Amino acid sequence: MSKFWSAIVHELTPYVPGEQPKLTNLVKLNTNENPYGPSPKVLAALEAEAADSLRLYPDPTSDRVVQAVAKFYNVPDTHVFVGNGSDEVLAHTFHALLKHDAPILFPDITYSFYPVYCGLYGIEYQTVALDGEFEINVDDYKRPNGGIIFPNPNAPTGRGLPLAEIERLLKANTESVVVIDEAYVDFGAESAVGLVEQYPNLLVTHTLSKARSLAGLRVGYAIGQPHLIEALVRVKDSFNSYPLDRFAISGAAAAIEDRAYFEETCRKVVATREALVKELQALGFVVLPSAANFIFARHGERSGAELAAGLRERSIIVRHFSKPARISDFLRITIGTDAQSQVLVHALKEILTP
Repeated sequence: MSKFWSAIVHELTPYVPGEQPKLTNLVKLNTNENPYGPSPKVLAALEAEAADSLRLYPDPTSDRVVQAVAKFYNVPDTHVFVGNGSDEVLAHTFHALLKHDAPILFPDITYSFYPVYCGLYGIEYQTVALDGEFEINVDDYKRPNGGIIFPNPNAPTGRGLPLAEIERLLKANTESVVVIDEAYVDFGAESAVGLVEQYPNLLVTHTLSKARSLAGLRVGYAIGQPHLIEALVRVKDSFNSYPLDRFAISGAAAAIEDRAYFEETCRKVVATREALVKELQALGFVVLPSAANFIFARHGERSGAELAAGLRERSIIVRHFSKPARISDFLRITIGTDAQSQVLVHALKEILTP
C-alpha cells in the first residue's frame, strides 16, 4: 500500500493468471495453451515483418485482421473489433457496454476475470448458480439486468450451451447486451456468430490464443452489429489507439487465413481429449462433458488438492481451484499431445495405487 495510490487501487482484487513455472521436464497442462505450434504461414509472416518498417506505427485499425475475421465468418468489416488479446476486448466490453444501473449477470462458476473487471470499472453484478450438473440454465437469467456474459463453452467446466438456448436467452433479454465469450468454441461447441445479424444486443468475443496457437501474440476480436462495435472503438481510442503491433497484425491475419491448419489442429486436440476422458474414467474419475481444449474432472476417492500436489511432484502442472467449495475436488486439465496425456495417466496411476 502507498499514500500515492488512487482510491480505487486499494479496493481491487486482481485476477490471478495461470501459473507459468520454470521447471525442467515440465508437462504444462494448466493454462489451456494449444499443444501444437502456430501455422507455418504465421512464422513466415512474422519473419517477413522483421524489417525497417518496425520504426513506423502499426495500423491503428488493424484492417488486415479485421478483414481476415470478416471473411472467415462471412460478416461485414463493420461488424468486427480487434484488440490486444480477448482480455482487452472483454475489458473494453465491460467498460463500453455493461456499465448500467442494473447489475450484470454471469455464472457463479466461470471465468474469474469477470468480477475483476466489475471491480475495476465499478460495475454491479450478480452471480447465477450453475445447476447440479454444472450447466447454465437460461431460465435463471430471466430477471432484470444490465447485461449478461458467460463463456461458451464455460470455463472451467468445459460444458457447452446449445445454440438454441443462446437464442432463447437473446429473445428474453432484448433490452440488454448479451456477451458470449467463445474462447474455446472451436473445440466442439456451437458458435453464436451466425446470430449476430438477427440480434442487435449480441456480442461474440474470440481469442487467437487457443485454437490458433497464438497465446504469445495477444490478439482477440469481437463480432457484433456496428452500434456495438462503435462503442468498443470509442473506448479503445480513449485508451490505446495502437493495440496490435506489426507482428501481431501479420501473425494474426496469417493464422486466420490458414483454415486448413486451424481445422487440423482442432481435430487433433479433440481426438486426444476424447481418448484421455476414457482413460480417466477407467481410473475412477468423473469427467464433465467438455467442448473445450480442457477437461474438468474429479476422482471418487482422492481430493483435488492431493492429486494436484502429487502431479506437481512429478513435474506435471494442472489447474486446481480451491474455491468455491463445490469444485474444490475438481482438476482442470489442459489437453496436451498424446504423449503428454500418457505421462499424465501414468502419473495418476502411481498416485492412485495404494
